[in-house]
Amino acid sequence: KPSNISQRVSARLKESQNTAASLTTFQEVDMGNFMEMRHRHKDEFQKKHGVKLGFMSVFVKAATAALQEVPAINAYIDDATQEIVYRDYCDVSVAVASPNGLVVPVLRNTEYMTFADVERTIALFGQKAQNGTLALDDMTGGTFTISNGGVFGSLMGTPIINQPQSAILGMHATKMRAVVDEKGNVVARPMMYLALTYDHRLIDGREGVTFLKSVADKITDPARLVFDI
Repeated sequence: KPSNISQRVSARLKESQNTAASLTTFQEVDMGNFMEMRHRHKDEFQKKHGVKLGFMSVFVKAATAALQEVPAINAYIDDATQEIVYRDYCDVSVAVASPNGLVVPVLRNTEYMTFADVERTIALFGQKAQNGTLALDDMTGGTFTISNGGVFGSLMGTPIINQPQSAILGMHATKMRAVVDEKGNVVARPMMYLALTYDHRLIDGREGVTFLKSVADKITDPARLVFDI
């Protein structure tokens, strides 16, 4: 029999399919600059903060910045009043694998979190998921979700919105691919496909694409996160 948590997650996903007008848009992102920066600083980062520097922190911070730029992605439709509710905070749900299936604990107020805060909290949630101590409260109240199918090798997919949220970002596997650089040369670069599934009842195509392009730009050039651009 599925656990209570698995049943609740399954119910939300089915509700999403029945309720949302889901549409998925894609972008590709060059991971090279971040991977080089990560390689350069990962040992010092772990020594200072006691946690490894992974990919999730930069995606959480990039998505948070983009949510603040495009508020509709972080909003939701109140079913009772049929009004759009805009949030002035970012609580990002992060999909985590557990022995009982997929769970989505929430990082609270990611607009105030550092890279280390994000990595530390995700590591804690991962431990809780593995030993079965993750509570329903840990998974309640998210405003946006990030799912990383890339850890299992997924090249591309269309994630399902985690109701009552209005959008979900899907990360995928990083693969070396031939791309054309600014000088017209064909070079091998570590590329990742990103997917954004959003509720078209609330979010139009311009907002969805603008959000995803902003995330991709911030990952491609992590200095944009430092300079808040």
